[in-house]
Amino acid sequence: MKMTAGTDLSSPLSVLDGGFMSKDAGSSETSLDGQEDFDTPAATRPINAGKPPRHLSAIRHCASTTRLEIAAESELDIGGLSLKSSSDRQSGFFPVFRSGSCAEIGLKQRMEDEHICVDNLVDHLGRIANVPSPGAFYGVFDGHGGADAASFIRRNILRYIIEDGHFPNCMEKAIKSAFLRADHAFADAHLLDSTSGTTALTALIFGRTLHVANAGDCRAVLGKRGRAVELSRDHKPDCDSERIRIEELGGVVYDGYLNGQLSVARALGDWHMKGPKGSACPLSAEPELQETTLTNEDEFLIMGCDGLWDVMSSQCAVTIARKELMTHNDPERCSRELVREALKCNARDNLTVVVVCFSPDPPPRIEFPRSRVRRSISTEGLNFLKGILDGNV
Repeated sequence: MKMTAGTDLSSPLSVLDGGFMSKDAGSSETSLDGQEDFDTPAATRPINAGKPPRHLSAIRHCASTTRLEIAAESELDIGGLSLKSSSDRQSGFFPVFRSGSCAEIGLKQRMEDEHICVDNLVDHLGRIANVPSPGAFYGVFDGHGGADAASFIRRNILRYIIEDGHFPNCMEKAIKSAFLRADHAFADAHLLDSTSGTTALTALIFGRTLHVANAGDCRAVLGKRGRAVELSRDHKPDCDSERIRIEELGGVVYDGYLNGQLSVARALGDWHMKGPKGSACPLSAEPELQETTLTNEDEFLIMGCDGLWDVMSSQCAVTIARKELMTHNDPERCSRELVREALKCNARDNLTVVVVCFSPDPPPRIEFPRSRVRRSISTEGLNFLKGILDGNV
């Protein structure tokens, strides 16, 4: 269902059917489906970032493990944005980005998930844009009603962020604007099915600053010395705040579904459920953002679609991931193990997991103080209780 144009989203980009291209003549490369492949490096296309071929029935995975060697005494500054503050120098901690991913069709008839892993934005984008360094970008996109929306957003969301006028000085405005622009551009992609939709979870990291944006029910969980810290909120229609927003805009929640049709309260695409572009509607494409300053206690980030979280708690996922990383220190193998464990728990949905490590070294062993009192609670239970006391659970 095609919507009429509403708000003006003019930018240095020209929107095309199925995608967009830069007005710069030097940015002329396009993918086979007519979309400019902005998630592919300028010098080394193609890249093994994103989703593996869909015809494979076994577990599919991809990994990117580029390491950014940053001298402790150096200060990185691009465009007036200093990425190493006095607190960085005092703490002596600066992250090194390594990632791995795994995608599995599960019991579904088709794979509608997409994802992307970029450990080094400067190498990945080439001369397309001047981005602060070191920088990394990760995303999980859980499609529904077809894969067109998830594929389109994966290909274009990073470009919309870095082309936004607020980037990089006001990341919150840049990311929110990029989500809405991507949603509107998809509505105008005439060769694609605009009735398909997708949730979107992204993580953009510059130096020690992690920006997580979420629209839908994918989830980002930080592993903090064995403790799970959720960095996003699941946007389910029957969540109190989402229900209130939906009903105020004239929608209804029936049996946990938005207008009796959709199991998420926020998504990109699904234009048969939205009004004119720019108008407020019960199904929102606006993401919620969480900014976090990484410390040496932050060991890894897990990003997964709801297929993982339907059968596994955040703390359980962190406990499994930490154990795996302590054994082999490989984020790709770690993501595969999380998918395997979810399948053992009878996961029925598509499964996509991305694991991002912030250090070249495996997580250290946690030593608990000796006590004369014999304890009967597991390490996972202790971390869960600690999270409650700290207000993170």
